[in-house]
Amino acid sequence: MAYKLHREVAEGRITRLSLGVTEVDAYLKFLQYRCRPNTWVSYGYDLQIFLNFIRKPLLEVSSADILAFVDSQQSAPNRQGRTNGLSSKGPGLSNRTINRRLAAVASFYEYLRVFHDLPGNKNPVPRSLAKRNVFWAHRYGNTASLALIRVPQTLPRPLDPEEIAPFVNSLLTHRDKAMVLLMLLAGLRKSEVLKLGLKDIDFGQHTLTVREGKGGHQRVVAISDAGLRELISYLNEERPHDNSDKVFLVMKGENRGQPLTVRALDTIIEYHRRKANTPGVQCHRMRHTCFTRLRQGGMSLEALQAQAGHSSINTTRIYLHLCPKELQQEYLQMSDQLFSSSGASRRSVID
Repeated sequence: MAYKLHREVAEGRITRLSLGVTEVDAYLKFLQYRCRPNTWVSYGYDLQIFLNFIRKPLLEVSSADILAFVDSQQSAPNRQGRTNGLSSKGPGLSNRTINRRLAAVASFYEYLRVFHDLPGNKNPVPRSLAKRNVFWAHRYGNTASLALIRVPQTLPRPLDPEEIAPFVNSLLTHRDKAMVLLMLLAGLRKSEVLKLGLKDIDFGQHTLTVREGKGGHQRVVAISDAGLRELISYLNEERPHDNSDKVFLVMKGENRGQPLTVRALDTIIEYHRRKANTPGVQCHRMRHTCFTRLRQGGMSLEALQAQAGHSSINTTRIYLHLCPKELQQEYLQMSDQLFSSSGASRRSVID
């Protein structure tokens, strides 16, 4: 029998997750009000994958079983049916995905260790296998550890003007242009775009309030004139008159007036990507392009962090590495100052 995550929904909200396993269902209930809804559902699906692999009583799982699970995930096919092997850059399951699944399993067993009887009182996920960033770890003295699967800090390539122009020009509605420009010029995540409410727009200040950012953080971001113009045109000319407080709605069909979904936005992006022959255009790359250009324009890391909604400035520091020319210029300026203050020139020292 294959395990499948069941969801109970009431008033458009998931109220219960179940996999039909007592210990797992208790853990999912424990998580329900301790994390974001998307995180809750993601953990449920990750545990579904683990259950369908392990096929043995959960209290009998050993570290060897966990290693076998990791091995299976490294060779599991992705949506295109290809595998990743051991490479972090291969086309199969990414190392980030594998680490996330390990974190879900580690957190589940930590829950059993703390609140129930776990044989030997030991989590079968070795401390070097996954970050146990469980929601109550600080109360019980459990510290996070390094991930088993190395995830290199990759440098995302920003979109070129030759990619952006035909893609944007292929968009036919103010709604679609507004959504794209919010990602491309304001750096919003696609989930943040779709969760925007009418009350979140400050037309006078040219700002948006992102109330449901990643991790539940709220921030205020600036919006460009071009983005604001498309947003106003959409609201005045296209948006259905509906009671929904969400900005972006379905404009036709039986779901007219309903909030646009992530799947619908993905479909829109995919359609125009094919139409414009710009396969590299993706929502997150538009966001990366925004912050790369802002950094190249001189925006400070602190301001960039606030605009991006990064909880740690270390996440923002990646954009330092995306601007090598600017770094080289700043280095040469500073080195010239150092040499001049010492009474020598950089060229004379080199020669």
